[in-house]
Amino acid sequence: MKYNSYPFLGMDIIWWILWVVVLFWIFATPYAIPGERRRKDSALDILNKQLALGKIKLEEYEQKKKLIEK
Repeated sequence: MKYNSYPFLGMDIIWWILWVVVLFWIFATPYAIPGERRRKDSALDILNKQLALGKIKLEEYEQKKKLIEK
């Protein structure tokens, strides 16, 4: 097999660029894009965030947590 007659191992430069772009998109882009593979927050996660931000008081948190755990 003579590689001189097959530039870029038989692939045109456009195909190499396409593969680089596809691999970059798969591995380097953040997951905060449409169609992402992100875990949805559970009700308890949201409740914990609200308590941490001070949006709800501890008593309200405990009541809602009991309801969620039932």
